Amino acid sequence: MVQVSDQQQPPRTLVDLSVRGVEAGTYYATVRVTGDISRGAASTGSVWEGLRAAWRPNDARPKGELGRLEVGRDGKGSVLLAREVGVSEMIGRAMVVSKEKPGAGTRTSGEDDGATVVGVIARSAGVWDNDKTVCSCSGKSVWEERKEQVGKGMM
Repeated sequence: MVQVSDQQQPPRTLVDLSVRGVEAGTYYATVRVTGDISRGAASTGSVWEGLRAAWRPNDARPKGELGRLEVGRDGKGSVLLAREVGVSEMIGRAMVVSKEKPGAGTRTSGEDDGATVVGVIARSAGVWDNDKTVCSCSGKSVWEERKEQVGKGMM
């Protein structure tokens, strides 16, 4: 996610969304009320409504509805979505990518259906600027750990 307009009202954010390893079909990306992923999508709450903006008083779609993603038979899909929302409004909330079409109050059942992906939206350092260590015992940075895991087949 990158916010491409800081000064402009409304703020505009681009979401570059890619998935791999899920079953084919149509998926919907939503931002949820909470960032609690302790029980997967079931604990994330409903689709985040956000405050209605003065510049879009008739927009019935919740701020948390990001858009649709098509996944091919190879289990891969990607899309570039644009939404009038600020990144700072979404930090700490969960993103759910699911086959469940969003609507007012949409909640995912929480069943491990193999087709729902859940994660927490977090602030990131600039590209390659994250020097945090994954484990103090190994002393490896996030990027060193990533290279090792990619070598083991992680995407």
